[in-house]
Amino acid sequence: MRVSLLLILVAVVTGVTGQLSLKMGMDWVGTIDGGSVAHPVETLSKVFRSHLVWVGLALYGLGAVAWLIVLSRLELSFAYPFLALSYAITPVLAWRILDESVSALRWLGIAVIILGVVIVSRT
Repeated sequence: MRVSLLLILVAVVTGVTGQLSLKMGMDWVGTIDGGSVAHPVETLSKVFRSHLVWVGLALYGLGAVAWLIVLSRLELSFAYPFLALSYAITPVLAWRILDESVSALRWLGIAVIILGVVIVSRT
């Protein structure tokens, strides 16, 4: 059970760090708008020249492998709610690392998510 919980943590952490990496990579790329869509080859070329986009995608791949192992060991109804931690951790790190604003209502939502995961983990 401990190994499975560790693998869930790996899936969550790689998902969160993957999101942060993708966001930083796309900040380098810039806004994709109608003009960008009209030139898809140039836009995709710029996206895939960002090393942070590649890091983010690799982290997602690693997380997916960890998650597949988790699914082979635990009931989905128990394991899946733990992934909600990424919805709590990502905005906190975006606030700290990317200097994004997080409203009071979002903080409340983060607290509710964490409470929900605690409840599920005790069942």
